[in-house]
Amino acid sequence: MDTTHRSAPATTPDPDSDGDTAAPHRPRRIALELLVHGVGGTTPAEMLDDPRVVRVTGDDTAAIYRRTVDADAEERPPDPREGAPEEPVREAYVWCNLTSGNGSRALWLILLPFMVANLAHWMRPAAPRGHPAQRIYDVLVRILALTLTVLLAAGACEVALDLIAWQCAGSHACSADRSWLGFLNTAHDGWWSLPGRRLVVAATMPLLLVGLLWWLSHRTWSAYESASPPPRRPGPSRDTPPSERPTLCLDGFWYGRRVVARLRSAHAAAGLLTIATALLLTAHDADAGTGADGVLRWTGYALAALVAVLAVLSAVIVCRTARSEAEPDVETDRPIVRWLPWAALGALALTALHTAWARSGWTSSGHLPGESTFAVIAVLQGALVIGLLLTAAVLQKAARGTERTAAGGLAGASVALLACALGGVLTGGVAQRAADWLDRGATPGDPHAPMAGPPVLLSWQASVIPVLLILVLVLVVVAAFQVLAVRRRVLPDIPGLYEDEEKPDAQRARRIAGTIARAGLTDRAPLLIGVITAATFVLGTGAVLGAHLTGLPPGRALDDAPVFVDAIAETAQALGSWLMGAGVVLLLAMGRRAYKDQSARRTIGILWDVGTFWPRAAHPFAPPCYAERAVPDLTWRMATWTETHDGRLVLSGHSQGSVLAAAAVWQLDPVTRSRVALLTYGSPLERLYGRWFPAFFGPSALTGLHREMDAWRNLWRFTDPIGGPVRLTCEDGAVIDRGPLRDPLVFGRTLQHPLPAQILGHGDYQADPLFDATRAELLAHLAPGVPPQPGGPAAEREAAPGAPPAAPQGSAGRSSA
Repeated sequence: MDTTHRSAPATTPDPDSDGDTAAPHRPRRIALELLVHGVGGTTPAEMLDDPRVVRVTGDDTAAIYRRTVDADAEERPPDPREGAPEEPVREAYVWCNLTSGNGSRALWLILLPFMVANLAHWMRPAAPRGHPAQRIYDVLVRILALTLTVLLAAGACEVALDLIAWQCAGSHACSADRSWLGFLNTAHDGWWSLPGRRLVVAATMPLLLVGLLWWLSHRTWSAYESASPPPRRPGPSRDTPPSERPTLCLDGFWYGRRVVARLRSAHAAAGLLTIATALLLTAHDADAGTGADGVLRWTGYALAALVAVLAVLSAVIVCRTARSEAEPDVETDRPIVRWLPWAALGALALTALHTAWARSGWTSSGHLPGESTFAVIAVLQGALVIGLLLTAAVLQKAARGTERTAAGGLAGASVALLACALGGVLTGGVAQRAADWLDRGATPGDPHAPMAGPPVLLSWQASVIPVLLILVLVLVVVAAFQVLAVRRRVLPDIPGLYEDEEKPDAQRARRIAGTIARAGLTDRAPLLIGVITAATFVLGTGAVLGAHLTGLPPGRALDDAPVFVDAIAETAQALGSWLMGAGVVLLLAMGRRAYKDQSARRTIGILWDVGTFWPRAAHPFAPPCYAERAVPDLTWRMATWTETHDGRLVLSGHSQGSVLAAAAVWQLDPVTRSRVALLTYGSPLERLYGRWFPAFFGPSALTGLHREMDAWRNLWRFTDPIGGPVRLTCEDGAVIDRGPLRDPLVFGRTLQHPLPAQILGHGDYQADPLFDATRAELLAHLAPGVPPQPGGPAAEREAAPGAPPAAPQGSAGRSSA
């Protein structure tokens, strides 16, 4: 593929030019189709259907390409045949390297809980702007995100400080044949074998983890999210009052540098202070047990006060760090914010020196002090989720016209709980696997084991995982029966979509009906997630209560129960522990494969395509927001091209590319927007984003978008599991949705199609004849003085074999659900 670095010629057009062939050297007013791909990415050659492409502008991360023959399209003379139809010049915006580029993206897998928590921030209901509960909701999400950072740091401390340095290195039975623990082994009676010094050495592991998260957040912001918006003020048309402008129209929505920097400082400090707290608790317990002198005790109290002050300061910064979206936030933070992580690092260094001080008679046994930390974090997260549920209910009550909102407006709270569960599985799974490796598979709580093992709460949490998986399996079976029921209901309507079929193939009809039924499962996702999160909350609460009331792992706590109950408890504990560890191993294996294999990295990149569209407003360690680079890219291209060449532009977005396209259109100034049409297909704008993010893509926001630009059409299919209709009608009565399109285009074998046509589902919308007809209609709308071509869009729509068929009766619920 030719990716030579060339720039398309940019010349100032003559507005009086009419395309006269007598002046072929003068630039022409042409039309441009700017293609934006969807999830998973593709190559520019595939998008442009030509192996020879040239990069017009951009870099290796994201760029715009053309066919080589179209590189100088603006300078070519017009077609000498008067009235000859002319196809628009096609450009492809390729942004897949923002999420699936080099191998470092594999490190992003450990950031999955943070990404999910960040999504919860954007899922608040669409209450009127300025509603007091909105700020409460945002603050609760940011505090919950902070607890995830503390949980991850506490999990690293559990493995490094408790299991390795405190339990294993302090037990000759565990460390005897582990040479890498030799200098920490108490049997050697070396300088580093004292408990406090062992802990200080082990603290480097969680310290490096926090440093890695801080570095990734800083590096990814500089690489992917620092694109500035065009130097013009986006504004609404005269039909939209400023108070009703959608949030995505605001100038600073896609540039929140200071927000990420402030949250990064606070979260890094919180992680460092978590390590310092673990050391301080251990030193305090030793001072109380060994009767240390007053100097050590008062030093510990002073350090505890310092850590507490810095922790409160971190929490205050998190609570007060709200997004400023009216203008790009380019101001510099106050010194107290910039220096907070360094102050926390200094407090950690002083704490390490205090802990390493020699204390006579200090030995390590049992669990590290502070075992209840995980229970405290779990209770706090549960309280925050309940607060989110109540706040979201208030916001949803104040919202209007959001009947299709996912989970009745409570999706944000459900997703926040899933983030907590993912964080618990990640930290608990690492601790369980590390304990099994160190104690050679001994059962947690066994008095004959070489070490005490992980905290009791982690064993209880592991024991509920099999129950949750059984529930998920039941839901999958129910979904499978629903698919079969929908397929039976749709099946009789399938042959009627193809009137030219005399003897329809029953097997072919079943395949099409099954595709439609499976595509409809997307609309049931809110119910599935709601049931899973409710069960997770109940089971998690039971695990916390069981650990608190018994103080023993499930297998030992139920020793006095009937034999079958005890056997079930032991089996659940062992199986859950294995599943938690297997999940972590699978995550690491996926990361290792993605690091080496481009195709695997692109597959994982699909997850980031969906989850990292939104800016990092709640958690700074989440994977970077690619839209903060892609949206300015598209806005810059549309604004500069229409201004330079005075042409018409169709922004053509597929799948996730349609979401980027809509966000870019919102950022255009009114003059540029008047020269741009929007063509979306396979679009999740209403079906997914409108339901899950109603405050930003709900009915009022999408209505505002089509009011700003009536040159918008949307193509969709029943067989598409992602895309769907936007359910809007223009003010002049024109319908934005065109569909459902036939899929497949033909039912059986014909003279024109001797082989069976493929069921396209979510892909290849350009293969439908209605695509070209709709694009021509949009171009004609942008130039009302140009007469439509013979057999114009309306006629083409009627004649095209891909014309929208009547909706199958069995799919009526899909259209209006």
